[in-house]
Amino acid sequence: MKKLLYVLSISLFFSCHNQAQVNEKQQAVINADPVVVPLEDGKARAYFASGCFWCVEAVFESVKGVEESISGYSGGHTTDINYEKSNTGTTGHAEAVEIIYDPEVVSFATLVDVYFGSQNPTQVNGQGPDKGSQYRSIIFYQDDEQKKIIEEKKAALAKELNATIAAEIYPFQKFYVGEAYHQDFEKRNPNQSYIRAVSIPRLNRFKAKFPELLKDKEKH
Repeated sequence: MKKLLYVLSISLFFSCHNQAQVNEKQQAVINADPVVVPLEDGKARAYFASGCFWCVEAVFESVKGVEESISGYSGGHTTDINYEKSNTGTTGHAEAVEIIYDPEVVSFATLVDVYFGSQNPTQVNGQGPDKGSQYRSIIFYQDDEQKKIIEEKKAALAKELNATIAAEIYPFQKFYVGEAYHQDFEKRNPNQSYIRAVSIPRLNRFKAKFPELLKDKEKH
């Protein structure tokens, strides 16, 4: 019995670590200096990972001030990433989104609120039915100010929920745009089974929680 409990405790210990397989290359990503993405035509960019990018893309595109949300991969140590390789869970990458937004309309701090408010913040290595390090939660920062915002909001949420918040905090390095068929997937495939069962309910829960953040067309 003791041997069984020991095995179970070891298994639980490893299953509760919300991170990719951390080898030297992955640790270098975690320890790197962040890359700052400059404004382009007055628009800023932010990067988040929170489960399936189909779901996350649709959530952020419903928010006032967000011009576009692009599905892709970030956070890993490989440079030849694609959907199939991401799904192995060995690249360090997670499915992520690039948010192009107007900082005069929506702040980075509000985008972090959207991020935490549109997921189960305590779920380790995934969201809903999607499980694995490639679906883990990561917030990427580009400078010390963004890092402070993220850390303060994460700590406040942990206190509010009296729980450990699963999201990792990474310095942004590079975003790899996903395959064309992943872009706007929920919008283009509203009757697909996963979209109907997972993505749309997740989006609707977010809309009900934050109606004041929605674009006018999303309120109807």
